[in-house]
Amino acid sequence: MFKIIVIDDDVNLNFLIAKVLTKNGYQVYQCYNADSAYDVLFKNYIDLIITDIMMPGVDGYKFTESLRREKINIPILMITAKEEFKDKVRGFNVGADDYLVKPINLEELVLRVGAILRRAKINNEKKVTIGSTVLDYNTFTVSTNGEVIELPQKEFNILFKLFSYPNQIFTRTQLMNEFWGMLSESDERTIDVHINRLRDKFKENPDFEIVTVRGLGYKVVKKNE
Repeated sequence: MFKIIVIDDDVNLNFLIAKVLTKNGYQVYQCYNADSAYDVLFKNYIDLIITDIMMPGVDGYKFTESLRREKINIPILMITAKEEFKDKVRGFNVGADDYLVKPINLEELVLRVGAILRRAKINNEKKVTIGSTVLDYNTFTVSTNGEVIELPQKEFNILFKLFSYPNQIFTRTQLMNEFWGMLSESDERTIDVHINRLRDKFKENPDFEIVTVRGLGYKVVKKNE
């Protein structure tokens, strides 16, 4: 079970967040200031921190900054009434992973929490799975029911990106910029070549397929859903 700290001096909001997260299967520690959150952190393994910014004593910015300074890389979701862009920039600059502006939608909060934890799991394990197919970033391999295929780095990186976000469309430009760099002299047809090679290698795969979204780009779709 994932463990989450909720830090907010607004008792009612803290209660609501804790209630909805508990209902969705998370273990929640309620804190009303940074000092009590430090105590929980030192005594427990925590998967995610949700923190308000405007709090008595140490605010959310300073709290986040202090954790990052100590090389504590637990994902942090900031919740705040500060909605100006400069406030968001400051939040991300001190080490926040995501940002929600009050009044928050609790259903959106649950979706954000799930996405953050999923990214953290992928980053920590460096593996991503769909069905019986496992991509291992440490070895650039794709395993399906005991069969292992080792891919060239660029092909693996593209597939790992698509695999990590099923049904999300990535444009050729996005993939080119991420894996070749914005200054690369290669054109976007390079992506098409790599996608075609991946399709050929995994055309019999029982778990996924790479779909072309005409005029936009590519996405991985799970089979049998």
